[in-house]
Amino acid sequence: MAKFSGRGAAERAYELVVLGASGFTGQFVVQEVARVAAGDEFRSSGLRWAVAGRSRPKLEEVLRKAAETLEMPQLKSDIDIIICDVGDPSSLEAMCKQTSAVLNCVGPYRFYGEPVVKACIENGTDCIDISGEPRYLEEIHFKYNSQAADKGAYIIGSSGFDSIPADLGVLFTRDSLKGILTAVESFLSFDFGPEGTCIHDGTWQSAIHGIADQDNLRKLRKQFGHKPLPIVGAKQKRRGAVFYSNELKQYSVPFLGSDPSVVKRTQRYLYENMEESPVQYSAYVAVGGIASVIKLMLAGLLFLLFTKFSFGRNLLIKYPNFFSFGYFTKEGPTQKQMNDASFTMTFFGEGYSEGQDPQQGKPNVKICTQVKGPEPGYIATPIAMVQAAVTVLKERNSLPLKGGVYAPGAAFSKTKLIERLNQHGIQFTVITKPEA
Repeated sequence: MAKFSGRGAAERAYELVVLGASGFTGQFVVQEVARVAAGDEFRSSGLRWAVAGRSRPKLEEVLRKAAETLEMPQLKSDIDIIICDVGDPSSLEAMCKQTSAVLNCVGPYRFYGEPVVKACIENGTDCIDISGEPRYLEEIHFKYNSQAADKGAYIIGSSGFDSIPADLGVLFTRDSLKGILTAVESFLSFDFGPEGTCIHDGTWQSAIHGIADQDNLRKLRKQFGHKPLPIVGAKQKRRGAVFYSNELKQYSVPFLGSDPSVVKRTQRYLYENMEESPVQYSAYVAVGGIASVIKLMLAGLLFLLFTKFSFGRNLLIKYPNFFSFGYFTKEGPTQKQMNDASFTMTFFGEGYSEGQDPQQGKPNVKICTQVKGPEPGYIATPIAMVQAAVTVLKERNSLPLKGGVYAPGAAFSKTKLIERLNQHGIQFTVITKPEA
């Protein structure tokens, strides 16, 4: 059997437990864990894992579906089921005592994430989630970082499509440049098949509550009392609310997800704890032609207006399909829609060549890198989450010296996570290197 890595793990029954396994995303995480457990890395040692949630029949159905999809009939009998409710602290404690790490798929995290983190820390259990909610992520860091360090537990949020491609992509760009990388812009674009795509409304709900909670996020950041990170090299210029990207030949808008927040947390950690030069970062998403811009602006104005009032938020939650122009639905995407979709995140970095003083003169080198992967929400996210968990299990000596609450870039900057992702379908590549 595989060697356990966590606190007191030698006596624990499992290395990984998927919590919220019967949720829309959780079912795909279960399938990805099963694939990895049957792969070469665990072929000789084995991987002990289980699924957890409130309903045994639903969890049994998830295992049945995974067994059928993956042609692994043994899953129905070999994988244990743990009955656990995030509203029941005793059940959370019992689950955490049995495992080295929890893969938490129960969202929105602002409502259901904190009890899981608290139980994991109290029992010295690592916790990995896929939250894209900045206030939740930053509040957990604010409240629990010291406690997690004392217990030796690694709490690593945003370990899905939000925000491993962005956070690790910036580090990959930095490490691919011979010199000092000082600023990066990322542009996210999607490619869909003939049937288009949609996203399950759980993500829609997280976005609604996140936008409505902006004032509280600003108040929380004031409590941190952080000094601004130093600006190394030329100050990065911010783009407009809508602009034409000459790089991608498309109209683009600022990316409103958690990527900028997560990348900034990583850069702060690396600067304050590793004495590494901080990188300025801005994130954008390519939206296409002018018709797409108009459609997006109309949807955005409606969204922002309705999130200001409780009745508006209730309407948005009740009718996701209508208010998102079909991009979010209660059913989520079909398997064909997922199979036909992909994403590309392109990074344009600039900096200073070796021997050049970044405080003198303009940047003199540029670099372009990409992270490409399959459908982001339910294929790439499980891949990223599971490989993050495997990295915690297999490369504990390469994680930060102490436990704590970490952004993925901070946790995994010295590991082989990027290599693992490259092997599992999320590709990090250099497109253009600066001339020598």
